[in-house]
Amino acid sequence: MPVPEGTLSVALGLLVSGTSAYLFFKLVRVGMGSDAKAEPVLQLWFLMFLLAPGFFLPVEQEVGRALAHRRALGQGGAPVVRRAAMLAAALAALTTVGLLGASGVIVDKLLGGSWALLICLVVGVLGWASAHLGRGVLSGSGRFGPYGVLLASDGVLRVIAATVLIVIGSKTLIAYGLVAALPPAFALAIALRGQRPIVEPGPEAEWPELTQNLGWLVLGSVMAAVLVNAGPLAAGVLKHTGQKALVTHFTFAVVITRVPLFMFQAVQAALLPKLARLAAQGEFAEFRTGFRKLMAIVGVVGVLGVAGALTVGPFAVRLFSPEADLSRRTVGLLALASAAYMVALAIAQAVIALHGHAKVAAGWASGVAVFVIVTAIGSRSDLLLRVELGLVAGSIVADIAFAWALASLLRTGARPDAASVTEALFDMPLEP
Repeated sequence: MPVPEGTLSVALGLLVSGTSAYLFFKLVRVGMGSDAKAEPVLQLWFLMFLLAPGFFLPVEQEVGRALAHRRALGQGGAPVVRRAAMLAAALAALTTVGLLGASGVIVDKLLGGSWALLICLVVGVLGWASAHLGRGVLSGSGRFGPYGVLLASDGVLRVIAATVLIVIGSKTLIAYGLVAALPPAFALAIALRGQRPIVEPGPEAEWPELTQNLGWLVLGSVMAAVLVNAGPLAAGVLKHTGQKALVTHFTFAVVITRVPLFMFQAVQAALLPKLARLAAQGEFAEFRTGFRKLMAIVGVVGVLGVAGALTVGPFAVRLFSPEADLSRRTVGLLALASAAYMVALAIAQAVIALHGHAKVAAGWASGVAVFVIVTAIGSRSDLLLRVELGLVAGSIVADIAFAWALASLLRTGARPDAASVTEALFDMPLEP
């Protein structure tokens, strides 16, 4: 099967990676000594996880799909990997040039004036370029155990390194910036240990084999990553003098309200292989039933997430920073935005499974556009509220766009296949 049963390893890797991310945020706060000082490192984190999944997750998806197809035909995939490496390198160069071109604004508005953190950001993006390529090779080769190891070891390495910095008393921005940026490359090395040869020689690969939907996937992935990471970044850009600590508290709230989303992605990674199997066997009635069950889980997780945020959200944020004093309104709206985003992500994966890649890109782009508009016209006197309302509105608009796209595709008789569901399985633009 193109998607083997070992996908549970991906779920476990996501759980470890997500837990490690929360620990890292807490360690940055402790190590830097104050919320204001921690803010540039946290902004670096969100920038890195906007750019890396946005540009390189599509490479992972296409490599995984192409290798899975070749494996089903008994063909070696080494030529595909060589092509993909060239593609990843080109995207990495493009991203680096873009960062350098916008370096003044990024350093001034988000990175606390630290050019060293900009270097860390570039290093992190390049590391994730190689990691996503490696993840595509592992998934397409059916090696989900090492795939899960890569996810988990990235987070574990980061927590260990941050702990060491605290023990030795380091409070320098570049030290924590490197801890945020370097682990992906080391995690890839750990995951690939003992896995050679991963791919065998095979027929020469042409670009269409790897880039069938790459343009739409990149656009959709970038827009999805922008929407899910936009809150802290927008708050960082719009903040006034003296609001650094407030932005850090807001960032902690964003991370807390993502807990249900991370948990759902881990469960989803274990459930979607069944949908892939049903699609491959042409059992479309059962596929629809399975998808409806998946959406029911989304609804339950979303409701519980909002209820939990309203109940214990402010207390949970204070676990990160005792100085935080955010309202239930803030954590409640952020939880609502996260729940709406989770619904959008699930429906978008169904649309991809039905070959609606262009519709997914348009849906995420519409959500980002609405976020920008609502945030821009929001109250100047309440920094957090304008961002919160932008996130909620953007995610809901994405929900509507994807629901319409899914209904449209089903009316026209679109049908999933194993390759498209494989692609949808790894359409996870949210990294822990």
